Amino acid sequence: MPKTRQQKQQAVTQYVDHLKKAKGLVFANFEGLKVKDIEALRKLCRQAGIDYVVAKKTLMTLALKEAGISEVNPKDLNKSVASVFGYDDEVAAAKVIGDFAKTHEALKPIGGLLENKFIDQAKVIALSKLPSKKELLAQLVGSMQAPVAGFVGVLAATLRGLVLALSAIKESKSTQQ
Repeated sequence: MPKTRQQKQQAVTQYVDHLKKAKGLVFANFEGLKVKDIEALRKLCRQAGIDYVVAKKTLMTLALKEAGISEVNPKDLNKSVASVFGYDDEVAAAKVIGDFAKTHEALKPIGGLLENKFIDQAKVIALSKLPSKKELLAQLVGSMQAPVAGFVGVLAATLRGLVLALSAIKESKSTQQ
Protein backbone atom coordinates (compact mmCIF):
# COMPACT_ATOMS: atom_id res chain seq x y z
CA MET A 1 0.00 0.00 0.00
CA PRO A 2 1.48 3.39 -0.97
CA LYS A 3 2.41 5.86 1.73
CA THR A 4 0.32 8.94 2.30
CA ARG A 5 1.74 12.43 1.91
CA GLN A 6 1.80 12.78 5.70
CA GLN A 7 3.73 9.51 6.14
CA LYS A 8 6.24 10.61 3.52
CA GLN A 9 6.71 13.98 5.24
CA GLN A 10 7.19 12.20 8.57
CA ALA A 11 9.82 9.89 6.96
CA VAL A 12 11.66 12.92 5.56
CA THR A 13 11.57 14.64 8.96
CA GLN A 14 12.96 11.54 10.69
CA TYR A 15 15.70 11.23 8.06
CA VAL A 16 16.66 14.89 8.57
CA ASP A 17 16.81 14.30 12.35
CA HIS A 18 19.12 11.32 11.77
CA LEU A 19 21.31 13.43 9.48
CA LYS A 20 21.61 16.23 12.01
CA LYS A 21 22.53 13.89 14.89
CA ALA A 22 24.89 11.64 12.93
CA LYS A 23 28.65 12.01 13.05
CA GLY A 24 29.06 9.49 10.25
CA LEU A 25 26.79 8.02 7.59
CA VAL A 26 27.38 5.09 5.27
CA PHE A 27 25.32 4.27 2.21
CA ALA A 28 25.24 0.53 1.56
CA ASN A 29 23.84 -1.57 -1.26
CA PHE A 30 21.95 -4.43 0.37
CA GLU A 31 20.56 -5.97 -2.81
CA GLY A 32 20.95 -9.74 -2.71
CA LEU A 33 20.99 -10.00 1.09
CA LYS A 34 18.54 -12.48 2.55
CA VAL A 35 15.93 -11.23 4.99
CA LYS A 36 17.57 -13.11 7.90
CA ASP A 37 20.89 -11.44 7.04
CA ILE A 38 19.27 -7.99 6.98
CA GLU A 39 17.68 -8.72 10.36
CA ALA A 40 21.08 -9.81 11.70
CA LEU A 41 22.60 -6.56 10.38
CA ARG A 42 19.82 -4.50 11.96
CA LYS A 43 20.42 -6.28 15.28
CA LEU A 44 24.15 -5.58 15.03
CA CYS A 45 23.40 -1.93 14.33
CA ARG A 46 21.07 -1.65 17.32
CA GLN A 47 23.71 -3.18 19.59
CA ALA A 48 26.26 -0.62 18.36
CA GLY A 49 23.84 2.31 18.82
CA ILE A 50 23.54 2.82 15.08
CA ASP A 51 20.41 3.38 13.00
CA TYR A 52 19.81 1.37 9.83
CA VAL A 53 17.29 3.17 7.61
CA VAL A 54 15.94 2.27 4.19
CA ALA A 55 14.13 5.09 2.42
CA LYS A 56 13.13 5.82 -1.14
CA LYS A 57 15.71 7.84 -3.03
CA THR A 58 13.24 10.68 -3.68
CA LEU A 59 12.62 11.00 0.07
CA MET A 60 16.37 10.83 0.73
CA THR A 61 16.90 13.62 -1.81
CA LEU A 62 14.32 15.82 -0.08
CA ALA A 63 15.83 15.10 3.35
CA LEU A 64 19.38 15.83 2.21
CA LYS A 65 18.23 19.06 0.60
CA GLU A 66 16.38 20.06 3.78
CA ALA A 67 19.47 19.26 5.87
CA GLY A 68 21.61 21.45 3.61
CA ILE A 69 23.71 18.65 2.13
CA SER A 70 24.08 19.13 -1.60
CA GLU A 71 27.12 16.94 -2.32
CA VAL A 72 25.11 13.72 -2.53
CA ASN A 73 22.50 12.80 -5.08
CA PRO A 74 20.87 9.55 -3.92
CA LYS A 75 19.72 8.85 -7.48
CA ASP A 76 23.40 8.44 -8.44
CA LEU A 77 23.75 5.65 -5.88
CA ASN A 78 23.04 2.39 -7.65
CA LYS A 79 20.32 -0.08 -6.74
CA SER A 80 18.84 -0.59 -3.25
CA VAL A 81 20.42 1.77 -0.75
CA ALA A 82 20.36 1.66 3.04
CA SER A 83 21.59 4.53 5.18
CA VAL A 84 23.53 3.58 8.30
CA PHE A 85 23.87 6.44 10.80
CA GLY A 86 26.59 6.48 13.48
CA TYR A 87 26.05 8.93 16.32
CA ASP A 88 28.79 8.48 18.94
CA ASP A 89 31.74 7.61 16.75
CA GLU A 90 32.55 8.82 13.25
CA VAL A 91 33.74 5.40 12.11
CA ALA A 92 31.18 3.21 13.91
CA ALA A 93 28.81 2.89 10.96
CA ALA A 94 31.67 2.13 8.56
CA LYS A 95 33.06 -0.49 10.95
CA VAL A 96 29.73 -2.30 11.32
CA ILE A 97 29.12 -2.31 7.56
CA GLY A 98 32.73 -3.30 6.82
CA ASP A 99 32.73 -6.14 9.35
CA PHE A 100 29.35 -7.43 8.17
CA ALA A 101 30.41 -7.21 4.50
CA LYS A 102 33.37 -9.51 5.21
CA THR A 103 31.00 -12.41 5.86
CA HIS A 104 28.17 -11.29 3.54
CA GLU A 105 29.45 -10.46 0.06
CA ALA A 106 26.05 -9.14 -1.09
CA LEU A 107 26.40 -6.10 1.21
CA LYS A 108 28.56 -3.43 -0.37
CA PRO A 109 29.37 0.02 0.98
CA ILE A 110 28.73 2.62 -1.73
CA GLY A 111 29.87 5.79 -0.03
CA GLY A 112 28.95 7.97 2.89
CA LEU A 113 29.04 11.28 4.66
CA LEU A 114 31.68 12.39 7.10
CA GLU A 115 31.34 15.90 8.51
CA ASN A 116 28.63 16.49 5.87
CA LYS A 117 31.11 15.82 3.06
CA PHE A 118 30.68 12.91 0.65
CA ILE A 119 33.25 10.13 0.85
CA ASP A 120 33.58 7.39 -1.72
CA GLN A 121 33.57 3.62 -1.30
CA ALA A 122 37.36 3.38 -0.88
CA LYS A 123 37.32 5.86 2.00
CA VAL A 124 34.44 4.03 3.69
CA ILE A 125 36.41 0.78 3.48
CA ALA A 126 39.51 2.54 4.84
CA LEU A 127 37.44 3.97 7.72
CA SER A 128 36.06 0.51 8.49
CA LYS A 129 39.60 -0.72 9.09
CA LEU A 130 40.43 2.03 11.59
CA PRO A 131 40.21 1.28 15.30
CA SER A 132 37.17 2.64 17.11
CA LYS A 133 37.34 5.76 19.25
CA LYS A 134 37.51 3.66 22.45
CA GLU A 135 40.37 1.58 21.04
CA LEU A 136 42.28 4.71 20.03
CA LEU A 137 41.80 6.22 23.50
CA ALA A 138 43.04 2.98 25.07
CA GLN A 139 46.13 3.07 22.83
CA LEU A 140 46.74 6.69 23.79
CA VAL A 141 46.50 5.91 27.50
CA GLY A 142 48.84 2.96 27.01
CA SER A 143 51.33 5.16 25.18
CA MET A 144 51.16 7.78 27.92
CA GLN A 145 51.57 5.14 30.62
CA ALA A 146 54.61 3.43 29.02
CA PRO A 147 57.22 6.10 29.93
CA VAL A 148 55.90 6.27 33.50
CA ALA A 149 56.05 2.49 33.82
CA GLY A 150 59.60 2.51 32.41
CA PHE A 151 60.64 5.22 34.88
CA VAL A 152 59.19 3.21 37.78
CA GLY A 153 61.10 0.16 36.51
CA VAL A 154 64.38 2.12 36.44
CA LEU A 155 63.79 3.43 39.96
CA ALA A 156 62.97 -0.06 41.19
CA ALA A 157 66.14 -1.44 39.57
CA THR A 158 68.24 1.28 41.23
CA LEU A 159 66.72 0.53 44.62
CA ARG A 160 67.17 -3.19 44.04
CA GLY A 161 70.85 -2.58 43.19
CA LEU A 162 71.29 -0.49 46.34
CA VAL A 163 69.71 -3.21 48.49
CA LEU A 164 71.95 -5.87 46.91
CA ALA A 165 75.06 -3.71 47.46
CA LEU A 166 74.14 -3.12 51.13
CA SER A 167 73.45 -6.83 51.54
CA ALA A 168 76.85 -7.69 50.04
CA ILE A 169 78.59 -5.18 52.36
CA LYS A 170 76.77 -6.65 55.36
CA GLU A 171 77.84 -10.18 54.41
CA SER A 172 81.45 -9.16 53.84
CA LYS A 173 81.59 -7.49 57.27
CA SER A 174 80.00 -10.51 58.96
CA THR A 175 82.57 -12.89 57.36
CA GLN A 176 85.48 -10.63 58.42
CA GLN A 177 84.55 -10.87 62.07
